[in-house]
Amino acid sequence: MWKWEAEGAAKAVIVIVHGAMEHHRRYGWLIEMWRSSGFHVIMSDLPGQGMTTRANRGHIDSFDEYIIEVKDWVQAAYRYDLPVFIIGHSMGGLITIRLLQEERLNIAGVILSSPCLGLVHTPSKFMNFLSYGLNMVFPSFRVNSGLTVQMATRNEDVREADSNDTLYITKVSVRWYRELVQAIKEAFENIPNTQDVPMLVMQGGDDKIVNKRTVKEWFNHVPLSEKRFKEWPNCYHEIFNEPEREEVFEYAKDFVNSQLKAIGYIV
Repeated sequence: MWKWEAEGAAKAVIVIVHGAMEHHRRYGWLIEMWRSSGFHVIMSDLPGQGMTTRANRGHIDSFDEYIIEVKDWVQAAYRYDLPVFIIGHSMGGLITIRLLQEERLNIAGVILSSPCLGLVHTPSKFMNFLSYGLNMVFPSFRVNSGLTVQMATRNEDVREADSNDTLYITKVSVRWYRELVQAIKEAFENIPNTQDVPMLVMQGGDDKIVNKRTVKEWFNHVPLSEKRFKEWPNCYHEIFNEPEREEVFEYAKDFVNSQLKAIGYIV
């Protein structure tokens, strides 16, 4: 777990949960934007990704591993005795949703960035059927994810950096895929159990990875007292890496500051 502290007095703590295949080092720009704006940031690599392990890259036994891990990050954020916000990107958004459905956290708000609530491209019916059997007899069997950085962002600098990134995962296990599918199903089935916290959902309008229609469907049904949906028309999946990312960040920061004002913190 890593912590980046704001210079001077901090307003709040931002816990960032990254997506599938990636790791915390890809968030350097976003971390610095929050830190330089007066926020502490906490982040780590999810199990089987980034720098956590080499042996089980792209594999988990249960989606609960992610939920337990992120809960620990939130617990670490409490130690600052400041309001806590969670930003979950893609699979990190799905993890955040499932955490809010399983636990009751002391958080001031949540931002979901292109949350993984459905995929644009899914395996064929045959491959999907085959994955059930493999999950029983050979759950660690790895297959190509089918995802590329070209699908994730239009930002050429990010594309170039990712092409030389040895921490970036290209293969995932059959168990990982089955657990992801099950978690998406549970995110919809447990909509009524979602903790009532202020939420901003931001979605890339030209997302090549996550199905934006299922994201909007989930958003429309989740029973929250305060929720906002913002679609960025030309953006691909990674809205915080897109050419418009400064505008995206300012929108996210405005949401956080508005929540801080609502609970009586000076911004």
